[in-house]
Amino acid sequence: MTLFAQSWPRGLPIGTDWVVVREEPVLFPFTGEQVALAPVGDAALATAAIDSALAVRSEMSRLSSRVRREWLRETHGALAERSEDFEQLLVLETGKPLRDCKVEVARALVTLEVSAEEVARLHGETVPLDLLPSGDGMIGFWQRKPIGVVIGITGFNYPLLLAMHKIGPAIASGCPIIVKTAPATPLSTLWFVYLLREVAARIGAPIAGVQVVTGDASVGQALTVDPRVGIVSFTGSSVVGHAIAKAAAPRKVVLELGSNAALIVAGDANVRAAAQATVRGGYYASGQACIAIQRVLVVESVADEYLIHLKKFMSDVLVGDPRDAATQVSALVNSDATSRVISWIETATKVGATVMCGGSLNGTCIEPTVLLNVPTDVDIWNEEVFGPVVCVRRVQTLDEALNEVNSSRFGLQASIFTSSLENAFRAIEQLEVGGVVVNEVPGYRSDTMPYGGVKNSGIGREGPRFAIEEFTVTRMAIIKPDLGDR
Repeated sequence: MTLFAQSWPRGLPIGTDWVVVREEPVLFPFTGEQVALAPVGDAALATAAIDSALAVRSEMSRLSSRVRREWLRETHGALAERSEDFEQLLVLETGKPLRDCKVEVARALVTLEVSAEEVARLHGETVPLDLLPSGDGMIGFWQRKPIGVVIGITGFNYPLLLAMHKIGPAIASGCPIIVKTAPATPLSTLWFVYLLREVAARIGAPIAGVQVVTGDASVGQALTVDPRVGIVSFTGSSVVGHAIAKAAAPRKVVLELGSNAALIVAGDANVRAAAQATVRGGYYASGQACIAIQRVLVVESVADEYLIHLKKFMSDVLVGDPRDAATQVSALVNSDATSRVISWIETATKVGATVMCGGSLNGTCIEPTVLLNVPTDVDIWNEEVFGPVVCVRRVQTLDEALNEVNSSRFGLQASIFTSSLENAFRAIEQLEVGGVVVNEVPGYRSDTMPYGGVKNSGIGREGPRFAIEEFTVTRMAIIKPDLGDR
């Protein structure tokens, strides 16, 4: 017996059909029960999807702005009508608490809506060619043109939202897109693409303009090395992202990779607010978010007060069944992830870290954990933990905190709590990250803003407007009017 009744066709949406393939169960992380059966693709199907995408490339590029916007708007309505069902499905396939899945669906709707709006802003400009005599009488202008086939590879933690950040801008740009989902969480994306293709059939857009292929690394390899692809947009780990960048070259890549996001508590901070934010920003999605708080650097003068508040707020974090609306932390995506995080905690404590809260298993869930005095040379400080763990370290000065953040090989987002504009702008100026947040969690993200990192956290930016820039190319037009003998 499955936990979710499937309302989309069996198989994979490749070409204009749903191709029936072998299936494997998707398991509910909290209990291990079967959610549903999911199709599993292979490299041959990946190549077939590229063939189909190329066959409709010209048709996609010629779609009027009106049709592209209609396609996105009508699909927005279809998703909104089923929002509660999508929330339930996301809980089951990811294991994330319901509160986080509600946020994911709401953000997916905004992303789709904004992608539709950006269709009307896809335009170019004129260029003054006559700054040199050779340009006298010449007319110049540039346009944005679709880059071609988009490969969107998504992570397991926000499967619907991450797919939306690739599909919405691709349609808005006039590009066919093939989405490869994470093996553990394909269901919500498959359902959404079914809705997209139903709308496409109704309004006359190319059904094969949006396809999905699932499967192992061989599928990703087939999608990324094909020379006919225009761009690869990947969300996931740094290791895989770097391998994709090498394999895809010289084709364009957008990489939204990992991090070990830091929060700085300055000496003039609202300490209570910073402690509350640590809990809110460290444990949402059970810590399985690339900009969830992993490191806290608190200035010594306020450290004791901060820890008192933090301990109090930690006592209120509810752990349990993610289907319960009150639950804040639940099981990680699978047992391998759980074992890895527990191992990292144990390693850190063996070399000097102290467990202030949590640190052990509660059924299938890792208790929300706070570690103090974590050495700089352990994985749980240096790497992306992707679990409900926050590491707190005392520093003597704000400069020390800023330097420690910058010492990381990651640079996605960071935050600072301070009451000083001077300190806020110091952080904005000096932190080597893609986004600096002041007096809020580093995990704050508006889906309209440019989002991405530096260093090992990636290249390029997401957010509909900025993804559209990535998914299009500049085409320059230079015209010398033929005026005859005049």
